[in-house]
Amino acid sequence: MMTQTYTGNGKFGTYGGRFVPSALESSLKEVEEAFFQYIEDPDFLCELKALQKDYVGRSNPLTYAKNLSETLGGAKLYLKREDLNHTGAHKINNCIGQVLLAKRMGKSRIIAETGAGQHGVATATVCALFGMSCTIYMGSEDMSRQSLNVFRMKILGAKVIPATQGRKTLKDAVDAALNDYIENSESTYYLLGSAVGPHPYPLMVRTFQSVIGKEARAQILEKEGRLPDYIIACVGGGSNAIGLFHPFYEDQTVKIIGVEPAGKGLESGEHAASLTLGKRGIIHGFECYTLQDENGEPLPVHSIAAGLDYPGVGPEHCAYKDSGRAEYCSITDSEALDAFFTLSKTEGIIPALESAHAVAYAVKLAKTLPKDKIMIINISGRGDKDVEQVQNMLIKKNPATAKEVYGF
Repeated sequence: MMTQTYTGNGKFGTYGGRFVPSALESSLKEVEEAFFQYIEDPDFLCELKALQKDYVGRSNPLTYAKNLSETLGGAKLYLKREDLNHTGAHKINNCIGQVLLAKRMGKSRIIAETGAGQHGVATATVCALFGMSCTIYMGSEDMSRQSLNVFRMKILGAKVIPATQGRKTLKDAVDAALNDYIENSESTYYLLGSAVGPHPYPLMVRTFQSVIGKEARAQILEKEGRLPDYIIACVGGGSNAIGLFHPFYEDQTVKIIGVEPAGKGLESGEHAASLTLGKRGIIHGFECYTLQDENGEPLPVHSIAAGLDYPGVGPEHCAYKDSGRAEYCSITDSEALDAFFTLSKTEGIIPALESAHAVAYAVKLAKTLPKDKIMIINISGRGDKDVEQVQNMLIKKNPATAKEVYGF
């Protein structure tokens, strides 16, 4: 039987670690020590569980997608409904855990990065709940794509600072947040949103997000009396995916599939498929598969989904890929957009564009499988944040088709 990939020294297999300036080393060591202390503390865990239930709204449903399954004529599709969490995505699972940790560490100021804005909204939400100062860094391009989430963060009391360097997207927001952390680490806690970054963040984020897979595993056993044949999730940095995957790691009959953004096509160069086409390198203080040039610098990346627009990936996913425990594939912008409408029209569930990548691959795969196969798709977030972007994009591309096909 395979063993878990975390080796106990900040590494997953041979990936991960902590490659940071000396100014950050002591701060991250402080976070690491606090995490290992409180994750075993009954009072901490009791408060976390109460907030998951009474504030986040867990457990959320595992919904049988009956209409979509019957339309496809293949495998039975179940949807893990992270879109039903407070704030509309899986991000708050991690934010609740980390802000409780920051509170116990005596930190008064929280900073975070965000791409699609869901992590920023979740961070601003928990900071409002606990009365903490909140600063969010967001690429100016993403701020334009996700203006509604920017306004939500501001309503919640957060200060939103645009990252204006590089491609002005998620990677650049992380750069800006890390610079802030270096300058203000004594009073500041950096609430990193994905399963990336220097140790202990990948382990910490996976721990708080594993509630997804733990629930899904218990729910499918209750509904079907057995484990699923496939579990599928989108992968950018990889927090929603590792949250679903990790509790199934030892279940060798369960096939694990992560879906990366192929953007405008893998051959176009405009994608963010780090596991598919990346090579080993260091980004943002950790080692992973990353899209980089010959000098080791991160390449520009693209995805229709702002939350997947990142040139690296969590180290645990890298270990899963190398061991063969998980398979990683990719879906283009146009395929994700089709799946966005497919799930909306068949099930009345509008998925985030990020989640639509997982839906798109699941739809393709389900058609090829017999009806006795079972699949769980992680709906990592709801598509409310994306509807304006999608509408504007379709109208700009072809006004006549947008009106005829989609009614606007």
